[in-house]
Amino acid sequence: MRHPRNARPGRPPAQSRDNRLPSARSQRPRGARPARLTLRGRRVLACCAAVFIIVGLVLTTRGLFGEEGPPQPPRSQAPSLAGKKAGGPPAARPLLPSEPVGLRIPAIRVSAPVVDVGLRGDGQIQEPPPEKRNLTAWYRDSASPGVKGTAVIVGHVDHSSGPAVFYGLGALRAGHSIEIRRRDGKTAAFRVYGVKAHSKRAFPVREVYGDRGRPELRLITCGGTYSKTAGYSGNVVAYAYLVGTR
Repeated sequence: MRHPRNARPGRPPAQSRDNRLPSARSQRPRGARPARLTLRGRRVLACCAAVFIIVGLVLTTRGLFGEEGPPQPPRSQAPSLAGKKAGGPPAARPLLPSEPVGLRIPAIRVSAPVVDVGLRGDGQIQEPPPEKRNLTAWYRDSASPGVKGTAVIVGHVDHSSGPAVFYGLGALRAGHSIEIRRRDGKTAAFRVYGVKAHSKRAFPVREVYGDRGRPELRLITCGGTYSKTAGYSGNVVAYAYLVGTR
């Protein structure tokens, strides 16, 4: 069933050409279908922006797996600019551009490949094919991970047959680590400084996609409440910044 258009996050702004990979567009895997930030399946109708729920609790959504659903971030995990004032390590020196090929999030046991995607005809970010449960997608017109600017990686939260790669994204907390393996052989290490649920009615495009003057990373998936007729009500976004490389 086709997903409603208003179930997707806001359109990303154009990124500076200095942060883009000139050859990335030609590296999209053969056979990859245009993807959307929504899920296909018998019970999943849409991937949308998330609603804030009760502070400090991980609530459940209805319809997909009985009463259980993906964890949602508490309001206390909303991002603030990390740095010395927030008690976090300073941002690491930016890297040169290189395409991401793998992603690892130890706290939620994620280890997944990364493919590159562009925009759909309606200006929305594509998503991985819905049948690829353990696949993430880097938006190729965002910064490459480790470069000054904001890199954007999306993934499914669930599938008709069970949880998908970013099912546990809402359980991330400030201080958790994210590792991005790049094609140049380097691994960019990011530190989470916030996780936030955004309503589809008021998706903050600048906050999510904007350049904060240092290497940053956004991981995006579905979240919020769920209904069989409207799908998920929101998106969960993890905010992180570069703290080192190896």
